[in-house]
Amino acid sequence: MLHLYSKNGINIVLDVESGSVHVLEPTAYELCRLINSACEGDDAVKVCTPESVFSCSSCPAEIKNVLVSDFIFDPENIEEAFSELKSLYEDELLFAERDYEINLPDDYPIKALCLHISHDCNLRCKYCFAEGGDFGHGRKNMPFEVAKRAIDFVIERSGTRHNLEVDFFGGEPLLNFDVVKKTVEYARSIEKQHNKYFRFTITTNGILLNDDVAEYINREMSNVVLSLDGRKEINDSVRYDVAGNGSYDRIVPKFKKLVKNRAGKDYYVRGTFTARNLDFASDVEHIRSLGFDQVSVEPVVLDKNDPLAIKEEHLDRIFSEYDRLTDKMAQIHDKGEFFNFFHFMIDLDQGPCVVKRVKGCGCGTEYVAITPDGDIFPCHRFAGMDDFKLGNVMESFDTKRELVDYFKKSTVLNKPVCEKCWAKYYCSGGCAANNYNCHGDILKPHEISCEMERKRIECAVYLKAYAAVNEE
Repeated sequence: MLHLYSKNGINIVLDVESGSVHVLEPTAYELCRLINSACEGDDAVKVCTPESVFSCSSCPAEIKNVLVSDFIFDPENIEEAFSELKSLYEDELLFAERDYEINLPDDYPIKALCLHISHDCNLRCKYCFAEGGDFGHGRKNMPFEVAKRAIDFVIERSGTRHNLEVDFFGGEPLLNFDVVKKTVEYARSIEKQHNKYFRFTITTNGILLNDDVAEYINREMSNVVLSLDGRKEINDSVRYDVAGNGSYDRIVPKFKKLVKNRAGKDYYVRGTFTARNLDFASDVEHIRSLGFDQVSVEPVVLDKNDPLAIKEEHLDRIFSEYDRLTDKMAQIHDKGEFFNFFHFMIDLDQGPCVVKRVKGCGCGTEYVAITPDGDIFPCHRFAGMDDFKLGNVMESFDTKRELVDYFKKSTVLNKPVCEKCWAKYYCSGGCAANNYNCHGDILKPHEISCEMERKRIECAVYLKAYAAVNEE
């Protein structure tokens, strides 16, 4: 399977199964496009398979005639391009076939934990999937006894894995900051005896940040996620407190100070865009103008009847914003400056292992969330959904086998729509929670999210190609 597209004069071919990306000159690109069209059943060119095409010593006459008559390409250049493509095919870097089977383990080691340290929040964000922070089950903080058991749980269920990840999540984690500190201290006190190393992350809206809290976060947290939706008028229209007061002026100075003192450790400013700010590239640029160079602004996923929901009719505008952001990032590259937009992050050198490519985040198998009561859920997005409760750490470290098996099936190889999609190994089938909330089935992708993901991948690959072309 191939995916071909051109952007700003750069012709890109993605070979899906090998993961190879090729930047081709016009003749080779059009030749590749015609061969691909023939192999996908286009009756305009009577060729059945790549093997039958490249078994020829020269470009088949019917294809060469199209290139000469329709594109006015020189026959000699066509033969050179054919030879180039044939070499790629023989090296299994073009029209590659899947040559592996995935045998997933019966018992996944758990490597990542989303610890819902608080089901309370001092903001009432208009699009909050957590229903204002309590996930519909009442406002409460996690007792240390539950957090302690959660650490014991992930150690016991992690098998031989050395590196473990814990994300302090909410609600707003700083509402229960003493338990955050006790949990980190406890985990550090026992990690060596179990041959483990914990990497901690905290996600915060910043309202309760002060110098002492920031100093602790910068010392103990490997990563910190700072919530900000962009321009003041956008942020404050959806991210406000119980009294309806916006958060922008209170949090931006604190975020700037925290990042300045972070000494190069990981962080990112994480925002959400809705139907209210379809010009979200302006919010990305605004966040960058504040001095932040690690940014993620992601599309909201809401019920289609919500006025803030992203709808199909918004996609063209959203695509144009991704294009605008792509061009801006190319300009930043030309200036030799650094800026990282997380939705354009892509690794074309090594890439994830095969299992990661087909499995994705590991929701419900390698990654789970634990609520203040100790309930175990497949991830933070399923928290509070009783049908997806896997167990409780205060009762047992066992998890429901039938639910784990259900999430084990959540691979692109088990999703018929994904199996036919060129982007399947980049998104790994999308978010299970979005799929379930949209279709009642984690194996049926959320279509609008798929459309946006494909666009983002094209932009991300283009930026890699742009950098490579301009370095030559």
